[in-house]
Amino acid sequence: MRQPLPLAAAQPWCVGLDVAANARAHARAVRAARARVVVFPELSLTGYELRAPAVGTGDPRLAPLEAACAESGSVALAGAPVAGERGRSHIAMLAVDGIRTRVVYRKMWLGSAECARFSPGEEPGLLEVDGWRLGLAICKDTGVAEHAAGTVALGIDAYVAGTVKAAHEAALQSHRADRVAIEHGVWVAVASFAGPTGGGFEHTAGGSSIRTPAGEVVAEAGTEPGEIVRALLG
Repeated sequence: MRQPLPLAAAQPWCVGLDVAANARAHARAVRAARARVVVFPELSLTGYELRAPAVGTGDPRLAPLEAACAESGSVALAGAPVAGERGRSHIAMLAVDGIRTRVVYRKMWLGSAECARFSPGEEPGLLEVDGWRLGLAICKDTGVAEHAAGTVALGIDAYVAGTVKAAHEAALQSHRADRVAIEHGVWVAVASFAGPTGGGFEHTAGGSSIRTPAGEVVAEAGTEPGEIVRALLG
């Protein structure tokens, strides 16, 4: 019988373009979260720096995060630019579980500035953890009804997203999470950057949150970097 799933959304301190420092911050968050799955913001390992070099799944700078996941038995869903086929690049979500690091989702709906470098992903993402089916999303995806519908069609239990939003977009971020939860009857977790994160974002929204399938907010962070919210999905 499937057990409840401890899930956390983290908004760590970020140093633009410094993967090593950010991986250490992710590792601290994983250890502090005490959760089976820890979700991080969009491009969390590089900051929202669209010129950041691609991060490979075997990058040695990820070692502290990999060690933290191995020690805690956690799966970290971290954001990074990755290289794709035929010279393309993607904004992606990495799953780090202490055994291996792999790309589990590539952002499908890109912002206008992102299109200059990145290509969209081609299909919705799904990650299964302990019998829980997690649908994956990155930032603008959450505002596209087609994305939510296509992801939910995979038979998901929860829709988890990494985002970066300006401070004045906090209400928009909340509205999108409400809509997905209520319209589709799934848990929704959003990990949102707080504090400066590069790419012109000096003040980001924070407000990482977890909602029940009825749209009830059961955990919500403030606007400070370093905050973590948790819930037990059951």
